[in-house]
Amino acid sequence: MAFQFPAVVHASRITFPKAELWVPVISGLHNAAARNAINEAIRAAVRELVAGQGSLDDPRAEMQGWFEIKNNQKGILSLSLFNYAYTGGAHGLTLQQSLTFDMGSGKSYTLPELFKPGSPYVRRLSDLIKLQIQARQIATIEPFESIRPDQPFYIADRSLVVYFALYELAPYAFGFPYFPISVYDLTDIINPNGPLAPMTVND
Repeated sequence: MAFQFPAVVHASRITFPKAELWVPVISGLHNAAARNAINEAIRAAVRELVAGQGSLDDPRAEMQGWFEIKNNQKGILSLSLFNYAYTGGAHGLTLQQSLTFDMGSGKSYTLPELFKPGSPYVRRLSDLIKLQIQARQIATIEPFESIRPDQPFYIADRSLVVYFALYELAPYAFGFPYFPISVYDLTDIINPNGPLAPMTVND
């Protein structure tokens, strides 16, 4: 496979009353349409996170936004957007949304699109996560049975990281429960045209 340059990522600061957001802006891609599609998807996700936090009317309210780049190689960009807000009550809440893109086309991927059509990816991932819950002794709110078909994820080098929102799986104090799964444990069901396929190549 020919070497593909990573994307150039800049942090753009956005402020409004009681809020400061750092938003990634992508450049350095050969395809301008792909770059524009990626940046628009990121902006839309940031707006969604802001809206999801509700009102900042409380005099003590505040909001902070930031991001983490998880993968920027082999033509695949994967990142997580975070938004923390205190809107009243016992403590603030952090929301997370992750996005995974093909840097050549600008396409954004959902979890089902990582796998071959009809493959039992929900059961496979759930079984692997169940083993990690036991091995790491994670105290779940309810006995874990299965991920959602659209469970949030990101790609980090040669791992698929599936995660859960605050309160979704474990108590608030545990934070976001992350479950890294090696791509080599999934090779038989990976979509050969999806973003996990390049991660299985030993080059």
